[in-house]
Amino acid sequence: MPAGSPVIEDAPRRAAVQLDGVTKKFGGSVALHEAWLKIPSGEFMTLLGPSGCGKTTLLNLVAGFLDTDGGEIFIDGTLVTETPAHKREIGIVFQNYALFPHMDVAKNIGYGLRMRGVPKAEIARRVEQALALVKLTGYADRRPRQLSGGQQQRVALARALVIRPKVLLLDEPFSALDKNLRGSMQVELKEIQRELGVTTIFVTHDQGEALSMSDRIAVMSAGRIRQIATPDEIYRRPADRFVASFVGDVNVLKARLGSRQSSEAVATVGGIPVIVPAGPLNDVASGAAIDLFVRPEHIQLAPAGEAGTLRGTVSTHIFQGGHVDVYVEAPALSRDRILVRLPGVDAITRWPVGGQVGLRFGTTDLTAFPVEGDPA
Repeated sequence: MPAGSPVIEDAPRRAAVQLDGVTKKFGGSVALHEAWLKIPSGEFMTLLGPSGCGKTTLLNLVAGFLDTDGGEIFIDGTLVTETPAHKREIGIVFQNYALFPHMDVAKNIGYGLRMRGVPKAEIARRVEQALALVKLTGYADRRPRQLSGGQQQRVALARALVIRPKVLLLDEPFSALDKNLRGSMQVELKEIQRELGVTTIFVTHDQGEALSMSDRIAVMSAGRIRQIATPDEIYRRPADRFVASFVGDVNVLKARLGSRQSSEAVATVGGIPVIVPAGPLNDVASGAAIDLFVRPEHIQLAPAGEAGTLRGTVSTHIFQGGHVDVYVEAPALSRDRILVRLPGVDAITRWPVGGQVGLRFGTTDLTAFPVEGDPA
């Protein structure tokens, strides 16, 4: 660069997928309410939510399998709202893989290339590359029925990637796999996505899957996007009580709102003060009842009566291998049993069932929301 040239900062990544106020109705029911979403090039975006929340509807709108009832969709900066699915340059993997049983693996993977009129030599080269990418070299001549579930999933992924799509869409692709295979395929998919840098939209209702794989997560409920953020932000700073309750385990404790200062507020639970984000409580009056959301790993057990603790009674243990879930009854704090997650196995003998314990809360990563049904 010549002396005196201005320093040019890296430009922000172009939005590979953009939804501007997209709405979808089925009859008189609104399946998707004005969705606004920007996915930068190369990002792994997960749509997370319970069944019927609208995540698959959103995916199908991006794919072009459904028509919008409002709003616009852009792929790589081009308006595609009216563009048919086969011209959107997307790859998609379905829950059931949708492989052609009468075709061998190579022909399944190369199907999209043949439909695009790619020369045979080029198809053969790209199919071979795709097989190597998904670790299926040597399987080209097999039929789908000769493959395991995990191998079939790899073939479906290779078929979606071999066309070099602008966007990869994945509709709960691991739902039919057992737990161990599911875990290994999650790792492999993320490695492939990172290697290729392909923009990916992944649909799941599995919170652990979303937290472990995503660059960002869009949490959905009742046809609305409730929060878009990194996995860490979603877990530690949920935007509302639905997100806080849906993502990960959480205890809901009775508390009261105290003073506010800038972005933080003081809440008291059993007379003990804790710090929470003030944003969700902006419309709540000081002294009002609120719900304090506490993750089980942010609670410690101590001898009953120790200073700074609240009293409870151990009701049961659940051994989880690397940790123990200890359930504590404390009616003054919660209508439900309080879940405390402790590392190691000595918690079972140290905190026996029926014993009195003290509960101590961490000073960070706590959130609070207005009491459910409260006008605030």
